[in-house]
Amino acid sequence: MYQSLSISGLITLELHALNNEGAEGNTMMTRMVDIIDQQGQKHSVNAISGDMFKHIVVEHLLGEAKSAGLPLCAGCALFNANRICADAGFMKTPGWGKETPDSEILAGVLKHCTIDDCAGILITGEIGKARSIARKSCFEVGWIVGRPGAVTTESYFHAKYVPEGRGGGSGEGSNLGQNIFHRPASSGQYAVVANLDLYKVGRNDITLAYDLDEEARKQRVSALLRGVLSAFVKPTGAHRNTQNPHVVDFEGAITTSTSTLPAPALSALNLDYLGELDRIAAALNGLSTANNNIAVRKFTGLASFAEQMAGIERQEAS
Repeated sequence: MYQSLSISGLITLELHALNNEGAEGNTMMTRMVDIIDQQGQKHSVNAISGDMFKHIVVEHLLGEAKSAGLPLCAGCALFNANRICADAGFMKTPGWGKETPDSEILAGVLKHCTIDDCAGILITGEIGKARSIARKSCFEVGWIVGRPGAVTTESYFHAKYVPEGRGGGSGEGSNLGQNIFHRPASSGQYAVVANLDLYKVGRNDITLAYDLDEEARKQRVSALLRGVLSAFVKPTGAHRNTQNPHVVDFEGAITTSTSTLPAPALSALNLDYLGELDRIAAALNGLSTANNNIAVRKFTGLASFAEQMAGIERQEAS
């Protein structure tokens, strides 16, 4: 099995509104971040938060888990943000109390729910009252950040259609009548970075032992890989009902590692990120005990990315 996998890429999205800051009056504000380029110059660019993208991955992971019949806690089965903490049955497991070791409770979490295992959770409340037990996520995603000079955001005027006429407006505060509003749409090339620590799936963070057998771990790893793939094929999020993003292109590299060496990742904000990844992989593979454990799989479109990820998933499932 692969121990880790990383995705470094540049995705082109057109006319999306996947992540916004909120509204000021009748104008919705898009999320902007400040970054520093390789020459030390500051840029303000549109971005989609890592929280939003992880939410997208987990939504797809939930579907995969249900489809494969993998275990889910009551909270995750309903896509509750509190996850296993919303599972009253688990939180009140007979025999558990203040004296129960954290490692035993964490083992119960891993066996009980695929999403809490893969996406992590902080358990507070019923069990032990005055303590918290952390399960770290097996995958990490960064902000999806616009490349300086290659992103743009425009604000567009909209009006709510009222068949009985144009009487009344947004100033009445009742949301009746013909309200006007301004909604942003962003287009451009966005740098993507994601890391999957596949060796952590089913592994207890406290004992560092696996609480699942090999077959159960394979099923969860496959579901996680399919969830990540689906997140790029269909990036769910805000305003998709009328601003379904146009995914135009996706280029980059998937790196994998079969050893304790991490699968390298590098942001596409670096214009030579693909060349750098090749050199990093060569350097890691050149270590005395490496044995060519690092592989770099480049892709030149969303179809190519899907083919590479599907191939990796088939290997992991076999």
